Amino acid sequence: MCTVETGHLLLAGGSEFGGQMAAPDHRSIELAGGLDTSIAIIPTAAAPDNNHRRAGENGRRWFTSLGATNVQVVPLIDRDSAADPNVVEAAAEARLIYLLGGFPGYLCETLRGSPAWSAMLTAYASGAVLAGSSAGAMVLCEHLNDPHGQGATTGLGLIPGACVLPHHNTFGQGWAERLRGILPNATLVGIDEETAMISKGSAQEWRVYGAGDVTLYLPGHTLSHPQRYLAGQELRLDPPD
Repeated sequence: MCTVETGHLLLAGGSEFGGQMAAPDHRSIELAGGLDTSIAIIPTAAAPDNNHRRAGENGRRWFTSLGATNVQVVPLIDRDSAADPNVVEAAAEARLIYLLGGFPGYLCETLRGSPAWSAMLTAYASGAVLAGSSAGAMVLCEHLNDPHGQGATTGLGLIPGACVLPHHNTFGQGWAERLRGILPNATLVGIDEETAMISKGSAQEWRVYGAGDVTLYLPGHTLSHPQRYLAGQELRLDPPD
């Protein structure tokens, strides 16, 4: 498990690049260094259904509309490209790295152990913002619910003891009961669409931004009594004992 926590993390619940996602994305640009900072859009998770070009362009247009002047879509779509020197260099030099949504299992296994992921970790360790929406948020945690695969697997491990449930206000909350049975000691993190949480310099302290709630299902507590946090509120994700 990776314990690097020098930069900032952003976890979004989906429906990124529009609406009230402007608030967390403006904040992520600020944390990354301002409007001229290098932003890398990573469309890997959208590659299995050949949606990566459209998804990547949506991200580029969105950040440009927020005033960012140095946004590129990095063509990281499979294990081969995750080792491409140009892709690795783009990841290493970015100050805001944004993992898009799509197929979480595919994204996780494409990145895991790759030179591109190592470059992202190095950038994060030097203060970059590492962001993910939907599948992109899911893979950053210790535990990964793969709705396109078989149950829960191991994520990339930046957030110990956690498992993200994106799209929580639409269909994501429906995963909570099954995941609690599979992961009794995990903190299940439900994030609504157009909603994000940004770490305050560690993977433990966070602030909520956007339209909806962040819902925590804590281990040892019933699913019917979760903790809910609105935009502007702060929360903690304590690692397991």
